[in-house]
Amino acid sequence: MSESSERKPPVDLGIYSRVAADTSLDPADKIALVVSAIWLVMCTAFLAIVGLGGSEELGGLRFLIVVLAVLLPVALIWIGSIAVKSARIMREESERLAVSMDAMRQIYITQAQMAATTMGPNVERKIDEIVKGQKRAESAMAEFATTRPISVPAPSPERPAVPPMAPPTVMDGQPDLALGTPAEMYGTPVSTADFITAMNFPETADDRAGFDALRRALADRRAAVLIQASQDVLTLLSQDGIYMDDLTPDRSKTDIWRRFASGERGPTVSGLGGVRDRSSLALSAARMRQDSIFRDASHHFLRTFDKTLASIADRLSDQELAALTETRTARAFMLLGRVAGIFD
Repeated sequence: MSESSERKPPVDLGIYSRVAADTSLDPADKIALVVSAIWLVMCTAFLAIVGLGGSEELGGLRFLIVVLAVLLPVALIWIGSIAVKSARIMREESERLAVSMDAMRQIYITQAQMAATTMGPNVERKIDEIVKGQKRAESAMAEFATTRPISVPAPSPERPAVPPMAPPTVMDGQPDLALGTPAEMYGTPVSTADFITAMNFPETADDRAGFDALRRALADRRAAVLIQASQDVLTLLSQDGIYMDDLTPDRSKTDIWRRFASGERGPTVSGLGGVRDRSSLALSAARMRQDSIFRDASHHFLRTFDKTLASIADRLSDQELAALTETRTARAFMLLGRVAGIFD
């Protein structure tokens, strides 16, 4: 036999094992043949002993009854044999189809991984940008940890009418959110209402109030870091069909969020990972393992949200903190935080 005829395909899709038709008798046919033979022998013995006696008036009808009594059971036996063979063939074809699907899925995953590793400069450039963004965010957080000025600028007349959620000690307008840092270094401080609205992003393309709040939040460079990180992970999650509006996480009390913001970890704050959607968790966990860009963006977002929450939790009322935890950004934090295990 030549070398080419002995060569086997790299993946068995279930179509290479049929070399020649099997001419041997099927087990179901063997059983049907034996049962038919036994039935015919019994009928022959019965007719030999009893005979065809009876009234001569029946004539040909008696012969027809005898033929039916002998052949009809035999026909039913072979019909049952054919049904058994058909069921077995269908089961084998189903198994072969399942093997083929698994093989094609493995090929697709392999090709996707190879494409991800061969994207070259684009991937490296993206990773470098994420690393630089992380360094800038961490340096900004470190500087913010030592300086927390509080300023209350007068609200501008063009701002949308947002229901105030400021502490009662503030007399004019909403207080600025303590994403602190001097205004000359990090832009205009953002108000609490605008920050919470920006964390949820505009509802639609016509949500003018949402876009105005987002624009004002982006003017505060500290808030802009978290908004950009949130936008990155929300975009990446949408590529897998994961949208925050489809998630309904379990609500946690505000005091649990405050404990988490103060650095507490373990069973007392594990309820913050309230996302129960198995499909979203499985897809996110798989991509976290396989996609380095998604993993880096997720970790950057989790660190940024964690540090920002720790810096502003004491300045938020319970209503403001509850509103913040209902935003799309907070839901992404719950989902990715549970996948990364930061609530354990």
